Amino acid sequence: MNKARARRSRWREHHPLLSRLLSIMPGWAWWLGGGIVVVAYIWAFYYFFVSPFGFRWRALYGDADYPSGYEIHGIDISHHQGEIDWEALRNNGMINKYPVRFVMIKATEGASNIDKRFEDNFYMAREYGFVRGAYHFWSTMSTGRAQAEFFLKNVQLEEGDLPPVLDVEHKAKGQSPEDFKKSVLTWLRLVERHYGVKPIIYTYYKFKKAYLSDSIFDTYPYWIAHYYVDKVEYKGKWKFWQHTDCGRLPGIKGYVDLDIYNGSYYDLLQLTIGSGGGNEEDDDYLY
Repeated sequence: MNKARARRSRWREHHPLLSRLLSIMPGWAWWLGGGIVVVAYIWAFYYFFVSPFGFRWRALYGDADYPSGYEIHGIDISHHQGEIDWEALRNNGMINKYPVRFVMIKATEGASNIDKRFEDNFYMAREYGFVRGAYHFWSTMSTGRAQAEFFLKNVQLEEGDLPPVLDVEHKAKGQSPEDFKKSVLTWLRLVERHYGVKPIIYTYYKFKKAYLSDSIFDTYPYWIAHYYVDKVEYKGKWKFWQHTDCGRLPGIKGYVDLDIYNGSYYDLLQLTIGSGGGNEEDDDYLY
């Protein structure tokens, strides 16, 4: 107790004006000051922790909200969705009153990893009448050539399937933007040469703007990831839009990504392998 008094005494000696001011403050001023501190704390918590993720909170716990004006809906899946009840998904899977039309399936990652549910998901999607596609998840740990060769070795797309997809969301820190673009283009060119169709590029719009804004990338179908908004901010052309990662559907446990095709069902089928001609090649981009 004596030590506490001594500390208070020393504090008064070093801060005489502040000490005198605090001693004459009325009780209501103390309550006002405390209230201001509480309000400031609540505001800071909301600003830094709630507001940036408000859209996701509403998507998780609020009513389902789907972009309007689109009729062709689909999903993308991987082992994270576990074992899917495909019959329930086909018979009861509705997004904004429209049936699920297409399913994008994770196939490979990097130059050595195959999604453990790819084979089953890929087979069942076709068996239950969905237009299916397969995507490769880009790794910063291996070259575009090595990743393309791994994808082609493990994925056999057929007529009626959507073009192969490159999911690219990261660039190695030590890699120059130019080398990164060349490596991505190598993957795209090798896979395009094999299947005779232009692969689809999946990424979020800020990443595309930062690293894939060259006109050469605009010649590929674009699948944009942009969540919890009524419309995409990207001003260029796009084919697919992944608009939420909080979808819920019969036959799938937990959440699933929901996607939109920007066109009619006929247009979607025209995009599939075997529905059109080949593309010109440019070996200068192989890297």
